[in-house]
Amino acid sequence: MRALVFDRFGDIPMVRDVRDPAPTDHGVVVQVAATGLCRSDWHGWQGHDPGIRLPHVPGHELAGVVVAAGGTVRRWHRGDRVTVPFVCGCGSCAQCVSGNHQVCDHQTQPGFTQWGSFAEYVALDHADVNLVRIPEAIDAVAAASLGCRFVTAFRALVDQARLAPGEWLSVYGCGGVGLSAIMIARAIGARVVAVDISAERLALAQAVGAEVMVEAQRERGDASAARIPPGIDLSAIARVRDATGGGAHVSIDALGSATTCWSSVASLRKRGRHVQIGLMLADDRVAPVPMDAVIANELELYGSHGMQAHRYPELLAMIESSAIDPRKLVGKTIALDAAAAELAAMDSFTGAGITVIDRF
Repeated sequence: MRALVFDRFGDIPMVRDVRDPAPTDHGVVVQVAATGLCRSDWHGWQGHDPGIRLPHVPGHELAGVVVAAGGTVRRWHRGDRVTVPFVCGCGSCAQCVSGNHQVCDHQTQPGFTQWGSFAEYVALDHADVNLVRIPEAIDAVAAASLGCRFVTAFRALVDQARLAPGEWLSVYGCGGVGLSAIMIARAIGARVVAVDISAERLALAQAVGAEVMVEAQRERGDASAARIPPGIDLSAIARVRDATGGGAHVSIDALGSATTCWSSVASLRKRGRHVQIGLMLADDRVAPVPMDAVIANELELYGSHGMQAHRYPELLAMIESSAIDPRKLVGKTIALDAAAAELAAMDSFTGAGITVIDRF
């Protein structure tokens, strides 16, 4: 099969022929119809994920068709249209038994712990636990865009933050996850403030439902204020708090940086809820948080790590009812041969919308 492979972290990946995968006894092989590009793939390529072993094929936001199944697989057969969470559970550990497959003790992650979907075929483990059937009304590109964008945003807002109609949500970072969160929040009936450094992304945020747009500056922190990390735009935080009448009920960091994390927490009203969605890797692994405000204002801080397969039906129902439309966030579709250049550009934060590979 053709796959995008890198042999060393940071080296430009190349498309080349590699051996076709075979299913495990409990797994399947899926022919990939579409797969999204994500900043998490960029982090993996840069060597920020300790689970990756070289050589490696990235890609974790996928949709396709089952072409082979292992001997103990019962629910899935050749020809089934499927997608999968980016965190796959084992189905038998304490976390999975409690329904929390997204934090499985023995989790696998296509594109990280094993070869991923920037290829014609991908092997997926514990198929009966992890696969999700794609409704006929949802095409492969839309299904791939759910990836770790819509599903992550859905769990963060609905299950973790308990976002309610009429509440204010502030979204720091209007990439794929942030824009997904805006669409889901509006479908719930919440009001949204979008914050980004890109006017182009803020325009898209407005188009998908954000009510207030705040363009932040890259470097606005007061170096003389020792408790404020460098790079914080205090005026942007003030605009969020003003627009929401004293602070957001819920705020998310959809980017994953020390700056956006601190700003998100600082944007909350009393008893507000912050959800950290963006990965905190490399130099951002240990980030400052305004803990004085967390204590004084009884703020709640949550992490969110994907979503379980059994929670997909509610999200898929929202799509089928047209409450949200993932296709609105697809900026462009490309061929596998163009993926290396797109991956290398992921950290420049240029452009808007989701890029999806749909030609292999």
